[in-house]
Amino acid sequence: MKLLLQLLTVLLLSFTLNGQSQNKVGKNLNTPQLELRKTEGKITLDGVLNEPTWLNAVKQTNFSQYRPTDSLLAKSNTEIYMSFDDDYIYVAAKCYTESNDFIVQNLKRDYGFGGNDNISFLFDTYNDKNNAFLFGMNPYGGRREAFISNSGRTGDSFDQSWDNKWNGNSKQYDDYWICELAIPFKTVRYNEGVSKWRFNSYRNDAQSNEITTWINIPQENILMDLTYMGDLNFEEPLPKSGPNISLIPYINTSTTRDFEDENQTGAQNSFNIGGDAKISVSSSLNLDLTVNPDFSQVDVDAQVTNLDRFEIFFPERRQFFLENADLFGRFGSGRMNPFFTRRIGVSQDTTTGNNIQNTIYGGARLSGKLNENLRIGLLSMMTASQQANDLPAFNYTVLAAEQRIFDRSNLAFIFVNKQSINDKGFGETFDKYDRLAGIEYRIGSQNNFWSGKVSFMNAITPNDIQQKFAHFTEVRYNRRRFRLEWSHALIGDGFDAEVGFVPRKDILLLSPEATLRFYPKNPNIVQHSINLESRWYYKLGKDDNEVLQNFGLEENGFELKFETRFNNNSNISARIDYTNLLLLNDFDPTRIQEDDVFLAAGSTFKNTLLTLSYSTDSRKNISFRVNPVYGSFFNGTRAGISGNVSFRFQPFGSITLNANYNRIELEKPFEASNLWLIGPRIDLTFSKKHFLTTFVQYNNQIENLSINTRFQWRFAPASDLFIVYSDNYGQNSLENFTSRNRGIVAKLTYWLNL
Repeated sequence: MKLLLQLLTVLLLSFTLNGQSQNKVGKNLNTPQLELRKTEGKITLDGVLNEPTWLNAVKQTNFSQYRPTDSLLAKSNTEIYMSFDDDYIYVAAKCYTESNDFIVQNLKRDYGFGGNDNISFLFDTYNDKNNAFLFGMNPYGGRREAFISNSGRTGDSFDQSWDNKWNGNSKQYDDYWICELAIPFKTVRYNEGVSKWRFNSYRNDAQSNEITTWINIPQENILMDLTYMGDLNFEEPLPKSGPNISLIPYINTSTTRDFEDENQTGAQNSFNIGGDAKISVSSSLNLDLTVNPDFSQVDVDAQVTNLDRFEIFFPERRQFFLENADLFGRFGSGRMNPFFTRRIGVSQDTTTGNNIQNTIYGGARLSGKLNENLRIGLLSMMTASQQANDLPAFNYTVLAAEQRIFDRSNLAFIFVNKQSINDKGFGETFDKYDRLAGIEYRIGSQNNFWSGKVSFMNAITPNDIQQKFAHFTEVRYNRRRFRLEWSHALIGDGFDAEVGFVPRKDILLLSPEATLRFYPKNPNIVQHSINLESRWYYKLGKDDNEVLQNFGLEENGFELKFETRFNNNSNISARIDYTNLLLLNDFDPTRIQEDDVFLAAGSTFKNTLLTLSYSTDSRKNISFRVNPVYGSFFNGTRAGISGNVSFRFQPFGSITLNANYNRIELEKPFEASNLWLIGPRIDLTFSKKHFLTTFVQYNNQIENLSINTRFQWRFAPASDLFIVYSDNYGQNSLENFTSRNRGIVAKLTYWLNL
């Protein structure tokens, strides 16, 4: 009998261990499956799994750790249930925890993943390993949604601007919480008649301090990597989602005053109407229209202290341009982006050279899939003329296409056309057209070791400048212990991409990079990493610069970084950045000296900066980050410190103080410069429908103090009332601030399904 009991025990343990094995995908592995049955009656989204559908649904569990390690099962497990009917796919999750001490940053929609208890569900509806829809919830019922592109291989593949209608709710218990979601099939796009989607789920359990996934993902890969997904099998093929047309009209009223305009003697009042329309052309192709678009509710840009010689990149924040932006904005690189939507609706004052806003009349975007492997995007926008700046109306049209090749690679094409409209009567301060065509091969190996891209672009412009081409190559090889990367760019002087972001031209850039990772046995440390990046900028010598007239080395340098990530979510790093450069133009690094004080073109400098960084656990009610910097800077020194401290009042919001200070001491006749950038930010969420954000920024480099306050009331799904107050002051001294402009805007939007 004793022997029999021992044998039974061994058998039970073997079955248990087998049932609790990690869900993995890969060569010679069976892809995990999740079976979906049709609903057995109505489902109430209340966080209580007492409906027959859930009681009889096939449960999926055995989540694996992603952090702090990727070789163990989750300490706090998760159970997933799914079902569907003719209109919705239903998702429920039971998330076990150590206690009911749940952590969330706030109640706002589209919360951040880190530092919050939450769970996300990813659906690859086309089974193409390239794009996916994400839906997420936290224990307080907060929701988020996003669109994932580029196989989820990079951080910018995550587009949280994608917004749509769906329902969900959560309920908290003593040692777990439950969420229920109902996602309309109209919200996502898929091929009619399919019976399988790819799926994964990942979760942040702040109490156990672990990130877990349904399909095990190795730590060297990003959490949303679409390589690692299981299969959703529907009990019967999915029907056509039916007609899907949405109208999103808005009304806007504002009162503004520009105190620097001598012709304005009082407040200026305005009233606008306009809106968007979303039309489903097919189950996989969507048409978006906008008439008289208004972006008054968009978050203001975070100001920066500019110590660089080149244009600073500010990301796009306007909703219409953010949706499906991956189709148009993934070409090239940050150093050579052929299409940048922030160029639309922004023109240049021909008298001062400053950027100014330009009215957008409207536009259209057609995007989606023509078949299983071909994805297209067509964008066209029309802007108003500006007589005062001698600029006619312009049409901006962009065509992009992606053809999948092999398992995870694709061949992409882009054509950009900026065309003047009715330009008779205007001068010659502008080009009548600016065009660009490009092709790009994006590499993604089946085993997920290799990735990268090779692109070639050519500008089509009316001028006679030579070398209108640009070429970029990037190849990465990523394994658990190391990552190797090679990139180079060749950008001709004639590559005049007016609708792109190309801060440097007439260059050849070579930039190899290597990263080593170490996983110590110390339970307090998650990972050490060492990263070395080098760069060589060669001047092609075709831009008529008198300093370097022929091909030659303009700049070279390297960056060496060591980082340690701790198990308590804090991390520390040290970075050495060395640059040896030749100035091709006169330059004032501080940007606040007198006009005749600058570093002369033709001078050479060697800058060596040491930067330290330490950040604390973002799960805590009080957290901070600090970054001191010191080193040689041109012919002097730079010493500074930046960082932030955040106070969280769960679940109602947080107060964050951002600060950046630099003291620049250069040789005479430069005056020592103390550059301050201070930006307190208050985020309050009174409920899941009422949000208030106040952002104050003081920047003495541009002598400006700005205040932006935005109140949002989401009174219906995807429908909002915004009230925005903005105020800007010029600064002559710490005691003397003068009003520049001031305004208050009220905007009402409503999402109407037809």
